[in-house]
Amino acid sequence: MASDKRLVLGVAGFGTVGTGLTSILEENRDWIIQRTGREIVVKTVLVRDVNKKRAVKLPEGAELTDDPARLVNDPEIDVLVELMGGIEAPKALILQALNAGKHVVTANKALLAEDGFELFRAAQQNGAGLYYEASVCGGIPIVQTLRESLAGNQMTSLVGILNGTANYILSEMTTNGLDFDTALSQAQELGFAEADPTLDIEGFDAAHKLCLLIRLAFGRDYPFSMLPVQGISGVDRMDIEFAREFGYRLKLLGEVRNVDGRLEAGVFPMLVHHTYLIARVGGAYNAVRMEGNAVGPVFLHGLGAGATPTGSAVLSDIMAVARGCAPNNTGFVEQVPAPADIMPPEEAEACYYFRVMVRDQPGVLRDLAGAMARQDISIAQAVQKGQDPGGVPIVFMTHEAKARNVAAALEDLKGAGLLLAEPVHYRIL
Repeated sequence: MASDKRLVLGVAGFGTVGTGLTSILEENRDWIIQRTGREIVVKTVLVRDVNKKRAVKLPEGAELTDDPARLVNDPEIDVLVELMGGIEAPKALILQALNAGKHVVTANKALLAEDGFELFRAAQQNGAGLYYEASVCGGIPIVQTLRESLAGNQMTSLVGILNGTANYILSEMTTNGLDFDTALSQAQELGFAEADPTLDIEGFDAAHKLCLLIRLAFGRDYPFSMLPVQGISGVDRMDIEFAREFGYRLKLLGEVRNVDGRLEAGVFPMLVHHTYLIARVGGAYNAVRMEGNAVGPVFLHGLGAGATPTGSAVLSDIMAVARGCAPNNTGFVEQVPAPADIMPPEEAEACYYFRVMVRDQPGVLRDLAGAMARQDISIAQAVQKGQDPGGVPIVFMTHEAKARNVAAALEDLKGAGLLLAEPVHYRIL
């Protein structure tokens, strides 16, 4: 039913996502009214510097402010849209808005992953919605899918490319033979990577998103501080080429599995066989494969960042408010989930890829295999690349092995003096 009452927004932050949101609101104005029965307008935009010249004009009728209180205390503003980034300032602003009875839409995965429970409690106490579709995987509707569409399923596993910057870098190293530093520089020039790319390339951005997905998929809290995380800054083009020879692609993946009631999770570079859909996801795209006990496997794929893809996700939450949907903030009755029963990372089992640099002399492969066998690790394939008395790489794949056994085998190899350089090892999906 159409409503004469407009939905009024206060937007905190007018960067990439904020400007993307306002451009969609303007371009799709009539379509949004057809979908929701209401006009959605921006009244106030919070920025650091109101005098800064901006390439994108403000929405018609909107005004700039550098005073956060104007977004919270204005009774005409129905929804706070938080697109600032950071943790402390956004948390304070969101809490004030929720306590004032306003709905909140945010893209702030770091805040929700590290310090979000107080916000969900405040939302419940005030009967307000705390929406966060844009916090995970840009334009992919993963939050809505887990919270609503697949809510009747008990999820068994989820694995995904959760960071577009890392995926772009690895794709360029794979497809165009670039080294890591060159691929990173290219990503920065194209706007896919920040000037300081640490969160992306070291896996922390993907880890924040994985924490949120674990809560949505399993209804359990896997603390960010306990999540094993390994980034891609140490990836060598040599290993990408060797992986291709074995039929694999190297991807930075976030993964969680239910193993006999315990959750095994982490963010790691992994080898993925080229026949898997997720191995074929290139560029700055994201993808998530999840499996439920009723629906089976589901695969979602789309742009993981950018002005309009992320703005589209923000708008989907705003439109849910405009329709008067009852808040379903976490997808569960309890807003603070019970702690997960976490499988210790050292107990996790996987097949592994290894590359070791050794002297090209008789008996070396025997000694390598012996060190692995002593830790109950079985080698499935082994290849020596080249012939050079100064040192050659030996690449081998293992059958399933526990992480602690892999770590112990590597220590044995180092202690035996077999290795000429630090060994490289990656999980295989």
